[in-house]
Amino acid sequence: MREGEKARIAVIGAGIMGTAIATRLIETGHEIAVFDLDKEKVALLAAKGATPARSVEDAAAVAEFCILSLNHADIVRSVVFGAGGVAAAASPEKLLIDMSSIDPTETTSMASRLRLETGMGWMDCPLSGGVPGALSGSLTIMAGGGEADFERARVVMQHLAANYTLMGGTGAGQTTKLINQLFCAVLFQAVAESVKLAEAGGVDPAMLPAALAGGRADNRILQEFTAKFAARDFSPTGRIDNMLKDLDSLQAFALKTRTPLPMTSAVTEIHRLLCVAGLGPRDSAEMMRLLDGSLAG
Repeated sequence: MREGEKARIAVIGAGIMGTAIATRLIETGHEIAVFDLDKEKVALLAAKGATPARSVEDAAAVAEFCILSLNHADIVRSVVFGAGGVAAAASPEKLLIDMSSIDPTETTSMASRLRLETGMGWMDCPLSGGVPGALSGSLTIMAGGGEADFERARVVMQHLAANYTLMGGTGAGQTTKLINQLFCAVLFQAVAESVKLAEAGGVDPAMLPAALAGGRADNRILQEFTAKFAARDFSPTGRIDNMLKDLDSLQAFALKTRTPLPMTSAVTEIHRLLCVAGLGPRDSAEMMRLLDGSLAG
């Protein structure tokens, strides 16, 4: 299949990201079958032009590409290898594209099993850029898998990603996503602390992005979130408990590989404190409540 051609794609998981991915692919002319246990979410995508599927197997049966957007490795394993799952409709002509963020070791194990049992390839393609990136086709996608499968998936990725990079074999995409989350978590905490320090010193924190632009401290999180944190704007852009999930996966992988991550460990526990305080489902800007001494607020 050449770049620019349209494809038949199954999207499994119609959560926030799955819905954005499916919406973008519908808008760019692909044929989309969608499955999720939440029928209301499926109905919303059906209204945009997707075909509702009765099961994962039914969605995968009519697709050349099967995209997963799920929360945990256990869910991915169940969706792929459980009764009526992807494997039941798999063949060497099909390609699984896992856009979930899960453990690299689990990814490698499941990809090997799927190829051994069915001949179906597996690309791990976790993403960065969130819903806005998916809807505008400007995601950063870190891929792991074979080069032929990487190129084959480009017919899909050309409409989702502005930056689509093959990082290595299976699992390399997930490892790179853990590194992405390491940067994001540490930088969110750095922004929160910089806002608090600026306020204590009588500096308007909203001026920091412009003042630091182009210098060594400049980064997208500084530019995009400093004013939000300073305003105590808690409108949702990303959940603290989702970040903690990724940080826990990062810590587990670091333990397996005996990689010391002292700063990441501290930030992980800060996220855990926020979750214990009941702020897990809320936005990363809630980090300011910890520094403000107002977790109960």
